[in-house]
Amino acid sequence: MDKLHLSAIYIYPIKSLGGIKLEESIIEERGLRYDRRWVLIDGEGMFISQRKYPQLSLLQVNIMDDSLTVTHKENSQHKISFLIEQQTGGNIPVTIWDDLTNGVEVAENVSNWFSEYLNMPVKLVKMSDKAHRAVDKKYALKNEIVSFADGYPCLIIGQSALDNLNSKLQMPIKMDRFRPNFVITGGEAHVEDSFKDFTIGEVSFSAVKPCARCVLITVDQQTAIKSAEPLKTLSTYRSWNHKIMFGQNLLHQGSGIIRVGMELEIKTFKEKICL
Repeated sequence: MDKLHLSAIYIYPIKSLGGIKLEESIIEERGLRYDRRWVLIDGEGMFISQRKYPQLSLLQVNIMDDSLTVTHKENSQHKISFLIEQQTGGNIPVTIWDDLTNGVEVAENVSNWFSEYLNMPVKLVKMSDKAHRAVDKKYALKNEIVSFADGYPCLIIGQSALDNLNSKLQMPIKMDRFRPNFVITGGEAHVEDSFKDFTIGEVSFSAVKPCARCVLITVDQQTAIKSAEPLKTLSTYRSWNHKIMFGQNLLHQGSGIIRVGMELEIKTFKEKICL
């Protein structure tokens, strides 16, 4: 097998908003530092995402020193900032799919800014340090926990998988449609399907579940325009058990610094999914 190297690292501090590309990051118990530690919720405490509100893709998050800034991609004057540690009030129930966890509202003025943008009442909440949201027991290895991510601490995708997809599309798309944490170079298309256990630096990872994709990947992250692609094309060659698979969900053991350029050392392989 070709050598496999980490070519990109991404975090998405506020779930379903624009991600941040990093040269290095620290992986913690819930995943990469600051990844999906904040989420927007509606009046019932249910998380909201680009699946229903594609305009969220136009809000770009950046971290500078001890603050987060959210800026509209098409209007840089439309922005708001708040401290990473900022929070007010007590715990608020937060529902992520079938999981019930909790968070703390950042600030009323911050929630109001998002409410005005979405034209509906929402709150921006930060995951409580004491919140314990467990990974699905069916796939957990050592009672792992997760942030406000859909279900797993990290997601990995090979650049060759996207290159292969783009060779089939009339209009190529960017990797940001798939919102990975790690992008790797080397190997054949979907080489990550064969990973079982591997290391990046001093951190051990296990690929525990293929990532089933939804309509979110049909949202252009630069324009918020939805289309049939790439789900339409992926359905012709990446369908498995009536789901479209692209990328691998990961669990990890330990903590440490992950840097772009690090080599993946594959310890064990599994049989690739049959598509």
